[in-house]
Amino acid sequence: MPTEFDLRRKNAQFANAVRSGKKAVKPSHQEMLAKRSPINLWALGVILFVVMGGVLFELARLVFL
Repeated sequence: MPTEFDLRRKNAQFANAVRSGKKAVKPSHQEMLAKRSPINLWALGVILFVVMGGVLFELARLVFL
């Protein structure tokens, strides 16, 4: 387990590297939230299924009835 001194030294090195223009290794929590979709993938699938299914049924009704 690293000591407190080692952690502080590593954190200072990382902060200096980021300040000097190098990219952070891991994106920040704020950046990850900004890239995330506001709707879950399964919910999007359900919505598409309902909409596309309704369109297909209406087209079938118009063609065959």
